[in-house]
Amino acid sequence: MRRDPPIETIIYDLDGVLLDTEPIYTHVTQAIVGQWGKVFDWSVKSNMIGRRSIDSARYLVERLELPITAEEYLDLRQSGLDEGFRNAPAIAGAEKFSRALDSRGLAQGIATSSERVQFELKSSSHPEWFSIFLAAVTGDDPRVGTGKPAPDIFLVAAKDLGAAPEKCLVIEDSPSGVQAAIAAGMRVVAIPDARMDRERYSGADLIVDAFDAIDIAALPLV
Repeated sequence: MRRDPPIETIIYDLDGVLLDTEPIYTHVTQAIVGQWGKVFDWSVKSNMIGRRSIDSARYLVERLELPITAEEYLDLRQSGLDEGFRNAPAIAGAEKFSRALDSRGLAQGIATSSERVQFELKSSSHPEWFSIFLAAVTGDDPRVGTGKPAPDIFLVAAKDLGAAPEKCLVIEDSPSGVQAAIAAGMRVVAIPDARMDRERYSGADLIVDAFDAIDIAALPLV
């Protein structure tokens, strides 16, 4: 990993990085598209991960040729998602990792493509843990002009945390998130889904399978 300047701030994606919400999205989406005999498989989902809801919905509707609009799809999935989000479990190792960095005094924040109401639902069962994150920027924040892979959301998060982009480390699971972090001038660790083609993360500073594969002592921290 590039070592200069030292890292002062950590910015995390939410879905698939801190919380294991992706199976919830998969289950609810398959229930919807299955009404028209469609299959929501990895070839579709892999191109939706990390993007704002409306952007992912438009891709889904077009790719599967659904007889509904993107907005109608989002309405159909809402109740199912809300129910699942209230009990969203943590990704293995995420809490331990973030608490270790908190104990070292590093500022930490979240930059998620999820809307604010979804973020609140997802984090609601982890209030004490999520209190260590000093900022959380969501995809519907009016300051975020364009979603990932544009750098906007990470730049807003850095500003809220009082950090220079070059001193930030982003932890992401999606190709679009990695691209956004690179475009923001930040270093990035990728933790991809095991099914994702690693070549899509070629710009990341480090690619690992899980949090416990990140050697905190080897990171160029302040």
